[in-house]
Amino acid sequence: MICALANSLWLAGCVSELARFRRAVRHVAEEQQEILRRILGENADTEFGRLHEFSSIHSVAEYRKRVPLRDYNRHEQWIDRAVAGVPNVLTREGVRLFEPTSGSSGATKLIPYTPSLQREFQRGIRAWIADLFSHCPGLLAGQAYWSVSPAGPELRKTRDGIPIGFDDDTSYVGGWQQRLVRAVMAVPDSVRLTSDIDAFRYATLLFLVRSRNLRLISIWSPTYLSLLLDRLPEWGERIADDLAHGAMCPPDPVRSRELREALSANTPQERYARLWSKLSLISCWADANAAAPAAKLGELFPRSRIQGKGLIATEAFVSFPLVEQEHAALAIRSHFLELLPIDSDRPHLAHQLERGGLYTVVVTTGGGLYRYQLDDLIEVTGHIRDCPLIRFMGRQGYVSDWFGEKLSDAHVSRVLQETFRGLGLIPSFAMLACDTGSPTSYVLYIDSPEHDEMLDRAAEVIDARLRGNFHYNYARQLGQLASIRAVRVRDGAGAYLVTAMRNGQKPGDVKVPALDRRCGWSGVFGEVMRDRSQGNVPHTNS
Repeated sequence: MICALANSLWLAGCVSELARFRRAVRHVAEEQQEILRRILGENADTEFGRLHEFSSIHSVAEYRKRVPLRDYNRHEQWIDRAVAGVPNVLTREGVRLFEPTSGSSGATKLIPYTPSLQREFQRGIRAWIADLFSHCPGLLAGQAYWSVSPAGPELRKTRDGIPIGFDDDTSYVGGWQQRLVRAVMAVPDSVRLTSDIDAFRYATLLFLVRSRNLRLISIWSPTYLSLLLDRLPEWGERIADDLAHGAMCPPDPVRSRELREALSANTPQERYARLWSKLSLISCWADANAAAPAAKLGELFPRSRIQGKGLIATEAFVSFPLVEQEHAALAIRSHFLELLPIDSDRPHLAHQLERGGLYTVVVTTGGGLYRYQLDDLIEVTGHIRDCPLIRFMGRQGYVSDWFGEKLSDAHVSRVLQETFRGLGLIPSFAMLACDTGSPTSYVLYIDSPEHDEMLDRAAEVIDARLRGNFHYNYARQLGQLASIRAVRVRDGAGAYLVTAMRNGQKPGDVKVPALDRRCGWSGVFGEVMRDRSQGNVPHTNS
């Protein structure tokens, strides 16, 4: 009853935003122009706004002329001043917090979050939730698991006391709706205070098992859930004891017996079906290199829908899924969006995108990022009226270039997906990285039960396809790079997770790339498997 009431109230608070989105798809150009007008008008009297004469900008063409495309480095001098406590630098609104990015390599970047930026995120979240609950009303009656990362070190603050990082991931929802989300959480918010990762995983798994009425799982990386569930056979008896005696929650001897019966199941699919018979939807990343792990989750939960997350970056909310669409809708009511074709230097507006086109994303947000290049590559797969439907293809700007081969994550991601699909492979982990030993070559690190000959065949096909890249082929012809070889790894996703956490990432945010431009991974995978508490950390050539 509590779940039905809380979820229904949440839905009621979201339906108006979905209605606005449905009206906006008929007038995308006007909607986007109004967002730009609002952002520029609200921030005209800031340091950045005065320098670029926001007050006299009356068209997109003028905006583009005054403000060049910028990446983080070209915003950094302004962000640093805001971090130092200088007001009115990028935005008229004060900064509520700085959210650190958690990319797979490189220095930490701090993204300013203002009330306006949080509202922009909430527009996308509310449209998604309203669509989801409207089409899947059974979700209203049960609990949900919303992935919340462990707290880790004490929350940091700037010199002026501005927090660095959200308290937890549900903060994106905000306000009274955040309290409703917490009311239906299968795993209580207090679990995030467990800083030890194994203790955090154990507590999370215990509360998930305790939930008979689990209907929805919302996570970021599909490998995060797979790795969590992999520990159930090992920890099952202990969890059953804790459920029976109430170690972390009120005693539930009936559920303890149900868990022991589920542990005797012949397959993981049967075990999970017994434990969570009402689970109907898992929301996670499902594009690019997350496609194969998401498909694995689909195999483990054949009666549950796997819904892709769309494209949500630390800096911006770019797209969200709709139940009746195969791919995500561009979040046309969140930020001002420009899309840069991969073969052109002239950005297109949201209503100008063509089906089949490949674009990188440029955003202007209420958080003070102006014509900010995300370097996320998307493909337009269709439209709802004037609103594009998109899928994430990889990171266009993420390039591995040890010998001039210039391999990009987006290109490698497509090659891996095409190869695995053609060979009928569904690896639980696959990543390409350079090994600068002798002979120097790229290595396909792959976690799959297939025989060695099949993995070698995959490496051969990938190498042949990558040789369609002039620069990679030239490095191969010169002998700078030998052919790609396959290396079988065990629990590759777990080893990658451990390494990412050592580098400061939140476990729930870790996304395995198709391509990692660091070397030394052979040693890392072996070392992490021997001792998860110690090991080498890859170094980067950039």
